[in-house]
Amino acid sequence: MTTAKISVTLDTGSLREVDRLVREGRYPNRSRAVQAALAEMLARRKTSRLAEELAKLDMREERALAEEALAGEPHISV
Repeated sequence: MTTAKISVTLDTGSLREVDRLVREGRYPNRSRAVQAALAEMLARRKTSRLAEELAKLDMREERALAEEALAGEPHISV
């Protein structure tokens, strides 16, 4: 995977926490700690977006469509 270098500004409290994680050996360096945090945030966002989209589904309509597909008969929505 190719990488690109960027600059990130953190408040001192966050930086202290990142440095503590590095000292504890949880991450080899600041960069890896920030990469891990960003990857986790992006994964959570994908999961949240999926949950939001699933919440929009009408479960009765989805069930009717599934039953139609299983029965091989057309379904007429009312």
